[in-house]
Amino acid sequence: MSTRPWEDRIVGDRMTVDQEFTDTVESSQFSRQQWGLIMTAVEFDIENPSDESAALVADTEKLPHVMDELDDIDARNPMAASDDSGGGILDSLGGLFGGGDDDHDEQLAAAERLADRYAEQLQTHLEEQGKWDEIRAAARD
Repeated sequence: MSTRPWEDRIVGDRMTVDQEFTDTVESSQFSRQQWGLIMTAVEFDIENPSDESAALVADTEKLPHVMDELDDIDARNPMAASDDSGGGILDSLGGLFGGGDDDHDEQLAAAERLADRYAEQLQTHLEEQGKWDEIRAAARD
């Protein structure tokens, strides 16, 4: 059980959005395995839960801690990254010889953008299901 009860209420919704978000992940620079790791480092918060401007946001503060592991995932499984997303065998081999900090900065920024898109899609899903007000109320408590 999470420390924030509202998170427990959206587990099923997250699973639905995860399935819907698969195409977005596949068209990104990240493999599914990398995205899974990224999501372990992302937490969700509700900003301004008391008013209509409330927004579900991705807290990506912990993402820098998993960036090195993203490279390791592809190094262990070079076929994990899709060829059309800039990943794959050549990028994995290049990563073995050390990418620069710029590579990690770009990768971190891309992961943050994708996490933000996921949060937006999850909020939209909750709104469409008529659950958003209930979740906001639970976040206020």
